[in-house]
Amino acid sequence: MINFANGQYLLLLLLIPFLFALQALVLKLRKRRIMKFGDETLVNAMMPSYSRAKVWVRLCMFSLGFFFFVIGLSRPQIGAKLKEHETKGAEIMIVLDVSNSMLAEDYSPNRLERAKLAISRLVDKLREDRIGLIVFAGNSFVQLPVTTDYVSAKMFLNSISTESVPVQGTAIGEAINTAVRSFSAQSEKSRAVIVITDGENHEDDPVEAARQAAQMGVRIFTIGVGSPEGKPIPMNGELLKDRDGNIVVTRLDEKVLKDIAAEGNGVYVRAGNSEFGLNPIIDDIRKMEDEKYSSVVFEEYDEQFMYFLAIALLFFVIEMLIGDRRSKRHLFER
Repeated sequence: MINFANGQYLLLLLLIPFLFALQALVLKLRKRRIMKFGDETLVNAMMPSYSRAKVWVRLCMFSLGFFFFVIGLSRPQIGAKLKEHETKGAEIMIVLDVSNSMLAEDYSPNRLERAKLAISRLVDKLREDRIGLIVFAGNSFVQLPVTTDYVSAKMFLNSISTESVPVQGTAIGEAINTAVRSFSAQSEKSRAVIVITDGENHEDDPVEAARQAAQMGVRIFTIGVGSPEGKPIPMNGELLKDRDGNIVVTRLDEKVLKDIAAEGNGVYVRAGNSEFGLNPIIDDIRKMEDEKYSSVVFEEYDEQFMYFLAIALLFFVIEMLIGDRRSKRHLFER
């Protein structure tokens, strides 16, 4: 399959028919001027060195040269180089709480947006590590499988909202299990899960999930988002209320998050406005033994433009060597 890196230049090929039309017009005007001097046959006999055939041959050579020049200018590429790429680093699964409580405004603009900003800044600092995204509320699912495609990671991150998971709740244990299952088969030593949540109203046993993950060699880190005194939850321009009409206040549950980190052989960090907590956790992950990852990745196409430019140069040289005069050997006789 041929790919053109600069395909817009192919439009220049539309000029070739105009070159032939222009040449025909020039010859027609020349004939009219000759007829003013007398009979065309007699006038042509007075100019034995002139060859109309050579005019068209030169134009054909120039047009062919121009054709191949435009093709070369468009950078034709064939095939694709697939190269086995090897990296060293850790696999990091970011587990982000997207329940309604993450809309509380302990941070600016709210807990969820502040967490997304911190993750985005973290992605900007990654080099060889692989990262994945999992969102959870009442249940969890993989938003982005582990990858080194940091551009895609940021795109998926930007699309996350509290509507990403339709079932409300805070099933931290299920989210941890989902993260553990999402690591690649190549990863054995350097695997880490970072859970970002307010830790409130957990519906399962996240501590047991962290313990099981640690037994599999996965470290569980937690970042607490929110404040112990709590904040109301803005919803549709109003504050969220319970069935009795009381304003719901969401509070940070640090105890469960500390227990998860302790059982998961990780650390707990309470998020702040200036330092969210990801940087010290990443520094801790850096101390883990780097894992080697290999994958077959698309590298680049094989460039072919130089061959077309060489052919174009050949036709241009031939066009210049032909000249306008009639050959003595009558090779270009009409």
